[in-house]
Amino acid sequence: MKNIYCILLLFPLCLFAQIQDSFTVFENGLLTPDPARVTEFEAGLSAHNKKYHANGLHAARVYLISSGPNTGRYVWVRGPLPWSAVDQGPAGSEHDADWNTKVMPNMKVEGDQDYWRFRPELSHFPADFDLKNLLVSYVDLKRFRHTEFIDKVIKKIQKVYMQEYPDHTYGVYTNELANNGGKDLAWIDFFPATAWLGRPDTFPIKFEAVHGDGSFIKFLGDVEETSHGEVEELWIFREDLSGLSGRVAAAARQ
Repeated sequence: MKNIYCILLLFPLCLFAQIQDSFTVFENGLLTPDPARVTEFEAGLSAHNKKYHANGLHAARVYLISSGPNTGRYVWVRGPLPWSAVDQGPAGSEHDADWNTKVMPNMKVEGDQDYWRFRPELSHFPADFDLKNLLVSYVDLKRFRHTEFIDKVIKKIQKVYMQEYPDHTYGVYTNELANNGGKDLAWIDFFPATAWLGRPDTFPIKFEAVHGDGSFIKFLGDVEETSHGEVEELWIFREDLSGLSGRVAAAARQ
């Protein structure tokens, strides 16, 4: 019975597996600064990243969350890198001592850590660009419906975007570890100015232009059948706190 239960726990992760030998992940750490020491926190984080996470596989970027319950928190992102490189970073007595003396004293204990698998076959990076604003949409998927959600929802959205919004940049990521916090899949829109958020909502019209009359209502039913809901956050790239610049090469995301 115990073995059967373990298999059931692992099954959702297996559904996300691709037939390939290697893939890349992003390590996302949610950091909560002490409100009374934000200036010290930012200074320490910036110095640490520019010294230890400025280049190579272990370069890191920092984002400020500007909406939702995590407003005012920061996301420290390392990657993309293969799992085999995660434990080969600059960790060591000097690196850890620097983090523990420059960053940790200015933080609160609460935080979070996730590992997100980059899904290039579902993403679109049409040209090189500079990071600025991100709309991060987390989807809470129903158990054992992960592959179905990708086939019936994500791939249909992807087809619309490829035909109707060919210049738009977005990435799709799946959580590598089981969680009960509703963060199973993430769709990230990258955009230069907040005016993008005020654009007319023509997606239902575009969807039916691509998939046929009446297809959007069926699509909404597929979303409801395979997911519990979603949560969105706005992130702002903070190059001053990052070890790596905001320049993203499209070829590196293919």
